[in-house]
Amino acid sequence: MSWRMLDRVPRFTLLNPAAAGALLMVVTSSGCTRKSPPPPPAPTVPVAPVKRQDLSLFIEAVGTLDGFVNADIRARVKGYLRTQEYKDGAPVTEGQLLFTIEPQEYANTVASARAALERAKAARDVGQVSLRRNRLLGQQGLASQQTVDDSVAAAKDANGQMQAAEAALRQAELDLSYTQVRSPVSGVAGIALVRVGNLVGQDGPTLLTTVSQLDPIRVNFPMSEIDYVRFPERLKELQQRDVAWARAQFPKLAAHQMADGDDPGLELILADGTVYPERGLLVAADRQVDTGTGTIKLQALFPNATGSLRPGQYARVRIQREDQGKSALTLPEKALINVQGSYSVGVVGPDRKVKLRPVELGASAHGLRIVTKGLTEGESVVVDGVQKISEGALVSPEPAPTAS
Repeated sequence: MSWRMLDRVPRFTLLNPAAAGALLMVVTSSGCTRKSPPPPPAPTVPVAPVKRQDLSLFIEAVGTLDGFVNADIRARVKGYLRTQEYKDGAPVTEGQLLFTIEPQEYANTVASARAALERAKAARDVGQVSLRRNRLLGQQGLASQQTVDDSVAAAKDANGQMQAAEAALRQAELDLSYTQVRSPVSGVAGIALVRVGNLVGQDGPTLLTTVSQLDPIRVNFPMSEIDYVRFPERLKELQQRDVAWARAQFPKLAAHQMADGDDPGLELILADGTVYPERGLLVAADRQVDTGTGTIKLQALFPNATGSLRPGQYARVRIQREDQGKSALTLPEKALINVQGSYSVGVVGPDRKVKLRPVELGASAHGLRIVTKGLTEGESVVVDGVQKISEGALVSPEPAPTAS
């Protein structure tokens, strides 16, 4: 072995026996005095009691808003659109002039029809005079019966020609009136679909605009067959409900009263989540249940004096349930632990230990859930941090803040 290899061999310092014993006593004494760390404190968890209370539950469905009456305004005669007499999107009244079509052609037709009627009247008068004369001559034996019969036929033909001329005149006057397009209902007129100067009515009645009655406004929405069967008393008197009945009930609902038949009315939730301030009423149900969706189409009316609701909007219709929610056992919905569709909650007992208990649930509303099985009134459940608790865990419960 070379000297360089000997340099790499580690060197040990040898202690005498007395020094080694002293070092061993120091190490042993220091190990005996070391203390184990204290256990971690129990985690603080907010808890809330299981309460029995009345919970307002609703049936909700997405509805489509539509005008109570939607009148399509069409050009019923051919011609060039001459004027537009209303402002796009403005309110209009029944009978108000909306458009005019070039009338000269139809005014000429009226004049021609009136002249044809005068000629027919003159022919009728001549026929009547001839008939009276030939009848008198026939009574005196100076005219044959054939002559009298011919006079009768000619008089009837002249009278028929006059009636046809009168009908032609009425039709010509009607066509002339169609050159002034008026609104058949009061409401809001849409933006014009055809502008002045365009030829209308060439290939059929051209749609010019639509006028919609917006007060009240219709809301069409589906209801499941199950809910339809559950509320027969609310739907059995729909035949007696119409727009006049609804208008008479709206003031009662506005005064926070029940409509006739103890009907609390319907709520409308708009697209931004706000609740429409006026309540509506159910007035009609479709004749059949849709076999594809298992729903039946219902129709409600809502007051809309301000015109803020417009056809084509989507909104949620909310109907209060009467079969659930009375003196129900409830807990905060965020206290639920969902594992593959099965629900459980963390119940904190007097010993501050958590017990995971399976529960059966009902409907939910306002952040609360109805419990049908698994809990009793007054038990405390963990409402926040449920992912941190486990069976038998020791916790430090504190009351959860009350939700506003």
